[in-house]
Amino acid sequence: MTQDILAGPTSASDVPAAPPAAHRSAATGRIAVASMIGSAVEWYDFYLYGTATALVFNKLFFSSLDPVAGILAAFATYAVGFAARPLGAAAAGHFGDRWGRKPVLVVSLFTMGLASALVGALPTYRQAGLLAPVLMVVLRVVQGLAVGAEQGGAAVLTVESARSARRGLWGGFAMSGSSLGLLLSSGAFALTQGLLDDRQFALWGWRVLFLSSLVLVVIGMVLRTTIDDSARFTAASPVERPVYDTLRHHRGPLALAVGMRVSQTAVSYFYTVFVLFYLTDHGHHGKGLGVAVITVSAALSMLSTPGWGALSDRFGRRPVFLFGAVGSALYVVPFFLLVDTGSPVLTGIAVLIGVNVFHDAMFGPQAAWFSELFRTGVRMSGASLGYQTGAVLGGGLLPLLATSLYLVASRQPWLVCAYLLVLSALTVAAALRAPETREHELTA
Repeated sequence: MTQDILAGPTSASDVPAAPPAAHRSAATGRIAVASMIGSAVEWYDFYLYGTATALVFNKLFFSSLDPVAGILAAFATYAVGFAARPLGAAAAGHFGDRWGRKPVLVVSLFTMGLASALVGALPTYRQAGLLAPVLMVVLRVVQGLAVGAEQGGAAVLTVESARSARRGLWGGFAMSGSSLGLLLSSGAFALTQGLLDDRQFALWGWRVLFLSSLVLVVIGMVLRTTIDDSARFTAASPVERPVYDTLRHHRGPLALAVGMRVSQTAVSYFYTVFVLFYLTDHGHHGKGLGVAVITVSAALSMLSTPGWGALSDRFGRRPVFLFGAVGSALYVVPFFLLVDTGSPVLTGIAVLIGVNVFHDAMFGPQAAWFSELFRTGVRMSGASLGYQTGAVLGGGLLPLLATSLYLVASRQPWLVCAYLLVLSALTVAAALRAPETREHELTA
């Protein structure tokens, strides 16, 4: 039954003829670079908000609340952006499968850049009262819509353009744009905090970070407007209602994609958002260490994400992904034991293992695996909805729920560990259920 709803091997007549190998390799490289850089710009803005939420937004936009309520309210606005992502994915999937992947990615990049620049111009609670957090929520929703269009589109466009034997590698390379975005955002935070004192940073330094995204958007727009849609998309007949068709006829692969995404995004935001708060709250060398370690891990992910994707080309999507999913589950308790030693070296090593080994082993094969689950006519709809619905259930709720569980447990991390173990179990079950698609052709 699973084979009836999954994209499986087809005859040669179903697959568009491939261009010469050298030309195709060069075209794939250009598309992958454009996808990666464009994704980096969007994720720079999205991660920037996450880091600012953990460090300063509770004081600037929820200053009428006590510190604990303020951080919870700030994380709630963070979750709002995730709630908008499936809506962005649905819209992007519809237009991306109907009109092309490229125009959707160009629009999403422009939208994200504009919203982020406006965040940098927002008044604080002391300046505008309740209007300030309301405007922040509105812009956070716009950011969520833009990111909802980005990840699935960049993954699908790159994977469709790659040779079958290199889909994992190139898909992982495109997805490493999120790591570059994290590297840029955490690096920018670290640099700004190093140059400014706390008062200067809270007064105007954080605004510079958001306003500077306009420069990055221009670079991303130039790159994205120079590439073409994949030959597989242009050769396929468009589906009239791709999102409806996905929800009606491809529920199986969609559910599997959502399940495989849940733990991966939870683990990602556990390390990039909650751990920042945890280190600061426990006095483990302050927020500076957390930002520095995340910056290093993001730099390494530029290599480890496509590296794990390449391993999935050789050994299969499922075994590589399961290594990361099971490893993440088993590692969460040792992680806190290492961090609670108070050693900055052990803390850094602990984060790097969690991110670059276990998380990236899940993230690297995802672009290829999710794209291979759906046929061309609904591929962007299916992959985007899978990415973003799973992101809401996993990453969107993680900072708020993890912080709440941490506070309920008298500032001990063990309920957080239990929560991550439950999500990991769901992801492992989905990965075991999903078909191995490494040898599959991408169907029209």
